Amino acid sequence: MIQQANLSVEPQWQKELKQSFSRLDDLLSFLQISTENIDQHSEARRLFSMRVPKPFAKLMMPGDIDDPLLKQVMPSVQEFETKAGFITDPLDEHNSAQPGLLHKYKSRVLIMFKTGCAVNCRYCFRRHFPYADNSVNKSQLKQHLQYLEDHSEINEVILSGGDPLMAKDDATSWFVSQLELIPNIKRLRIHTRLPVVIPSRITQALCDILKNSRLKTIMVLHINHENEISPELANGLLKLKQANCTLLNQAVLLKNINDNVATQVNLSERLFEVGILPYYLHLFDKVDGASHFNVDEADAKRVYGQMLVELPGFLMPKLVREIGGEASKTPISL
Repeated sequence: MIQQANLSVEPQWQKELKQSFSRLDDLLSFLQISTENIDQHSEARRLFSMRVPKPFAKLMMPGDIDDPLLKQVMPSVQEFETKAGFITDPLDEHNSAQPGLLHKYKSRVLIMFKTGCAVNCRYCFRRHFPYADNSVNKSQLKQHLQYLEDHSEINEVILSGGDPLMAKDDATSWFVSQLELIPNIKRLRIHTRLPVVIPSRITQALCDILKNSRLKTIMVLHINHENEISPELANGLLKLKQANCTLLNQAVLLKNINDNVATQVNLSERLFEVGILPYYLHLFDKVDGASHFNVDEADAKRVYGQMLVELPGFLMPKLVREIGGEASKTPISL
């Protein structure tokens, strides 16, 4: 494994994280958008706090209240609306095998490595998740490692959260080194949005950890729109590719953001340009407070059917819905 970095030097990504917007009026002022009549929207921060890193805000179009990146993170009065079928735990995750560990699928285990996020997407299916009851310290991570040893059917560990890359590189290095000692673990999957919103998170130290590991590493990014792929992110992805990391993307179909054929085609094409393969296109998880993002399944099928006409097969993400308690994701048949 790599040598520990000098912990007295704060990484650039952590500095940028501290500069995140937490107030709607500050974000809109930065984007040169009028802050009149926003109090009703700002109130939604009581339901789910607001966090938007400045590098992500810089990708938004100044003056455009309908910018597709802004709409993903902007609190809205619509979050107070209640709708039948939209619940706080849409994927049935709140009661886990161990705090911070979800063993939903036979050969894979998901570990909530860090319960914080760099960005609070308003459609997040875990916006009501009891993170306080599922945050993990080193002692609990050791219990998770024992769980992996005791369940030989597990061959893949998924680091999730929150966002697992909120952990510092030395903490990640330690955990990866412990996973490597468990013979049945072959793959490490990292589900993250952090490099998208703060590209400097792709540090050389992180790349070295992944490159030097015996585990096959897959990083699954969360990118919903081509405008989220900055030149800085593209440069970071190149370093990950050089570290032998497989890059995949999962997106969520979101109403009035990416629920049209042209946007989805452009996203897949742009992903491939920067070395990412489309993996999943999720139908919206029906979480309470975010029903305004939902796309009807019939409309989703229409969009997906046209994507099949426009895109080669290797650029087609799988259209799926995740249903709590099911043994796998559910493919959506056309």
